[in-house]
Amino acid sequence: MEGYIHSTESFGSVDGPGVRFVIFTAGCPMRCQFCHNPDTWNMKTGTLTSTDDLIKKALRYRFYWGDEGGITVSGGEPLLQIDFLTELFKKAKENGIHTTLDTSGNPFTREEPFFSKFNELMQYTDLILLDIKHIDEKEHIRLTGHTNKNILDLATYLSDMKKPVWIRHVLVPKRSDKDEYLDRLHEFILTLHNVERVEVLPYHTLGAYKWKELGMEYPLEGIDPPTAERVENARKRLGAF
Repeated sequence: MEGYIHSTESFGSVDGPGVRFVIFTAGCPMRCQFCHNPDTWNMKTGTLTSTDDLIKKALRYRFYWGDEGGITVSGGEPLLQIDFLTELFKKAKENGIHTTLDTSGNPFTREEPFFSKFNELMQYTDLILLDIKHIDEKEHIRLTGHTNKNILDLATYLSDMKKPVWIRHVLVPKRSDKDEYLDRLHEFILTLHNVERVEVLPYHTLGAYKWKELGMEYPLEGIDPPTAERVENARKRLGAF
């Protein structure tokens, strides 16, 4: 089976445990104002690549993975290509590879046929990096163009099935960097029983030029990255570890 792939990274160190072969899929329904990869939004701009080719490429770097490394699929939004992703992870597990899914959770629904496909995918997924962009519904829509209700439902579902999760939260001044929102997010995380790690990712402007190259106005123009003090405040309030 083939899927639309934006790019790969041979030695990822921030996308799950250990050293990882990271696969970035093309296509994403979210329109996050802070997105540093808007060039991944259109699925058809990706390169059609087979699961076999990706596994072969990943295995070239297995020596560097040690006991913790493996494959991480990020995006874009990998769940948009769930059939492809399931086949890829199944073949990875057949080769004894640790699998990590980095997702916004946006495509998640308990409706069929997605729900059954998602449950099958979970059989071959060792870890999920779940990006919770904003805890407040209205602010989440403002920040991403989409609701967060199904994303929070996904977090609860993963907790119920005891699937290991790392929660990731991008700290954006004038958007998510408010103590009230951070405390509410922390309260929600405390209801989950599968969270192995919480990460605060400071907003940056390194991808702003891509918006301009694509002929789009950068929505956070003039907003600077958070200060070190605000990042530390967020980490303390969220219990990041």
